[in-house]
Amino acid sequence: MVKHRLITAAVAMIVLFALILAGCGQQPAKPAAQSAQAPAAAKTDFKIGYLPAVGHVLFFVAKEKGFYDQEGLNVELFQFTNSGEGLNAIKAGKLDTGSFGTSAPQAFIAKGAPFVDIGGMQSEGHAVVAKPENAQQFATIQGFVGKKVATVRLATGDAVWRSALTDAGIDWKTQVTIQELDSPAAVLEAVKKGSADAGLVWVPFSEMAEKQGLQIVTWSSEYMANHVCCRVVALEDNLKSNKDAYVRFSRANIRAYDFYLNHQEETLDILSKYVKLDRELLRKATYSGHIHSIPDPDKKHFIAFWDAMKKAGYIDSDIDISKHVNADIYKTALDELKQREPQNATYQKLAQDFTANNL
Repeated sequence: MVKHRLITAAVAMIVLFALILAGCGQQPAKPAAQSAQAPAAAKTDFKIGYLPAVGHVLFFVAKEKGFYDQEGLNVELFQFTNSGEGLNAIKAGKLDTGSFGTSAPQAFIAKGAPFVDIGGMQSEGHAVVAKPENAQQFATIQGFVGKKVATVRLATGDAVWRSALTDAGIDWKTQVTIQELDSPAAVLEAVKKGSADAGLVWVPFSEMAEKQGLQIVTWSSEYMANHVCCRVVALEDNLKSNKDAYVRFSRANIRAYDFYLNHQEETLDILSKYVKLDRELLRKATYSGHIHSIPDPDKKHFIAFWDAMKKAGYIDSDIDISKHVNADIYKTALDELKQREPQNATYQKLAQDFTANNL
């Protein structure tokens, strides 16, 4: 009898305890798919094209530090030897995005390619080089008149230089002999052999030029301050159909920029895997202050570059280039990172710069 009373009391206590929990609002257990222990959702495959250049450092850092993976992207990096090859791969749908200069994608846009600038990868960073005994001749833009100059057509520095010639009243089509070569390495050889009086290259070839006995005459920023280079572009239709993936891609690049600023030695370790160059030359090229690897799409200077290309006769188009910039993807990514880390000084500075460069 006593045993029966004890069992009855125990059952009553269990029922009472259950009622108390229900009254306190206890929620049903979450299904396995919502559990913190559940496997992560499948990552989005994402293909990125790049050139083995210092200016593409954000791609390398984001990949090697796992930022793309953490943002839900399964990224494959594909190396190209020149901008034209990379842009054709994006146009053909073989890549989701890539960074291949500014003049090259704008030249494609002028011919009808539906490319859209969604972010930055490099600004400035191009130089004029010559033999030391000839360097003084090119101290002013007028010094190029009557000279032979080696360049890589569609390179950003080439477009900036031709624009500067035009601004100075120099007809580069008739007053300068321009040798359009296949690579910056070929440009250096032409200058060293004397078949060209000067040449236009970009980092780290500018540093390599010094090591090979040439002299940096001037930097492209002296011809066009704050000019953009290496824009990250994608097809307009892909941005509409898969916007979230591009936002996550942008978040990873912004995080890579923060890392690149604050962890120089490890950034150089990563960069050396993609750009085969002496470490000290790599350091000088990356952190000299002549090149800036900023992820901002910089609509303001992208439009200014287009105007300069048209003025110089580099392209002929009536397209409204402002419609080929999408700053919203970057802004969304940056806002989300600021919410994650409201005290992050890098993100705060990028937010200030965004207002100045895009609105």
